[in-house]
Amino acid sequence: MGFFKKLGFFSAFVFPALVVGGYYLGGWWNYMALAHAFVILPVIDQLLGIDKSNVPEDKVKEVSAEYFYRFVTFIWTYVQVAFVIWGCYVIAMGQWSGWYELIGFTLGFAVVTGGIGITVAHELGHKKEAIERFYSKVLLMTVSYMHFYIEYNKGHHVHVATMGDPATSRKNESFYAFWVRSVFLGYAHAWKIENNRLKRKGKSAFSLSNNMIWFAILPILFAGVMTAILSYFSGTIEWGVAVFFFAQSFFAFTLLELVNYVEHYGIQRKEVSPGRFERVTPIHSWNASHLVSNFFLFQLQRHSDHHANAIKRYQVLDHYDESPQLPAGYSTMIIIAMIPPLWFVMMNKRLEKWHGEHEVSLA
Repeated sequence: MGFFKKLGFFSAFVFPALVVGGYYLGGWWNYMALAHAFVILPVIDQLLGIDKSNVPEDKVKEVSAEYFYRFVTFIWTYVQVAFVIWGCYVIAMGQWSGWYELIGFTLGFAVVTGGIGITVAHELGHKKEAIERFYSKVLLMTVSYMHFYIEYNKGHHVHVATMGDPATSRKNESFYAFWVRSVFLGYAHAWKIENNRLKRKGKSAFSLSNNMIWFAILPILFAGVMTAILSYFSGTIEWGVAVFFFAQSFFAFTLLELVNYVEHYGIQRKEVSPGRFERVTPIHSWNASHLVSNFFLFQLQRHSDHHANAIKRYQVLDHYDESPQLPAGYSTMIIIAMIPPLWFVMMNKRLEKWHGEHEVSLA
């Protein structure tokens, strides 16, 4: 991978800089991150187009082993933790002209912690190295969505593109109906997976070995500690810190669920026998190989290859022409997904074409 392409993955750090800059500039500048994500980036994506190039097969092992790519994700982890602490600080100690500033600040904040932070957590959570899995959990703690570590790896990747996966959106299902199912059933399924793990080890679900208990406690503990510290220095109880922390978490994981909705809309695997499905291949997720947004999202949009080969590192994910292709990058598609009639008009014909080509009946 060329030098400039490697540096492209540092472009994700533009977003926290926009949020910080927007806060200190004040007023409507607090919407800079939102404008960049959902106006400027889609335009640049359309202008610069799609990158179908893949790392040559004989170079994949070498590029996969390059520490540079892990270094970028490690640095992001530290930046995000510092960013969340700073966000809590300015909520408690800063000056705000009105609610419009707080709304812009919080939504822009969630673009960073959810749009990019959960993407990095998703990447790290698949890896074998303990430090990478630890960093994944730290990032998910900052958005109060730690169960994702269990549900995504042991639930979603197993059941993707089947009716048994809460995070696979159905044809003609609005994003809002999908959100309810994915959030609540995904959380319940993570508990089931963890309880079964403990049962196999002969341990109680109510023991401290239950990761789901820790995953519930740690974000609350973090918010409580930040509130206590900042309240001490301000001389008054800063309830706004906890409200902000959980508000940005809500918008962050909602952004994640928007991405899930877009990535898997209506795709289904063939059932080869009762309860058994064909293996996951690059045709079982929507793909978007737009050059610029894939830098920001660590090639998450090459989602087809990720599901087919979950252990591959982001820098060597391949584009497949046979994968179902989204008409635009995620930034554009998630805005459209929030307008169900427009989404259905744009996507249903593409979905029906895919199902016809692969002889899978629409449920």
